[in-house]
Amino acid sequence: MIKINFDDTFDPIELVPNLSIIKFNSPLKNNSEQQLIVKVLPLGDPLLPNVYNLSFGPIGADGEIDDQAKIEHENTDKVFSSILFYSLIFLQRYPDLTIGIDGSNDVRAYLYHRMIITNRVYLSEYFVTTGTDWYVRLLRNGNIELDSEGNAFFKPKPEPFDFKRQARDLYRYYMFRLKA
Repeated sequence: MIKINFDDTFDPIELVPNLSIIKFNSPLKNNSEQQLIVKVLPLGDPLLPNVYNLSFGPIGADGEIDDQAKIEHENTDKVFSSILFYSLIFLQRYPDLTIGIDGSNDVRAYLYHRMIITNRVYLSEYFVTTGTDWYVRLLRNGNIELDSEGNAFFKPKPEPFDFKRQARDLYRYYMFRLKA
């Protein structure tokens, strides 16, 4: 399992002044390197104000982050330590914001879920972790709440991360804010 250590991270090779984009190189098992990009950009959901989405990975053929890439890092612990360390630095600069991460598939969501549980004590020194599910409100008349187009209106339901929650019941979105 991944062990987070903010004293063992990769140095950035490029960063934008507002810290929303940071690049670093990760050595691979085949003795080459892979450039990774970490982006922290507004989520844009009015029901989750001040939440910025964390995305990371190599640049794909389309010029965007390829969050489905399968990469054999030489040191996965150091990769994730770097990503979370850069998130910490971002939140220290913008303490009123929250960073969210969404597993692009169940395998990645499981990885994040286990990483948070495994590193609970260490991460709690820096972050308050929240798990978020989405729900649809059942109205008193028995109907479900609909949006302006007649679709079910899903709303986020953030809650303190339940460290006893089984990995088979993954959160839909994982959020971190700076510990006060």
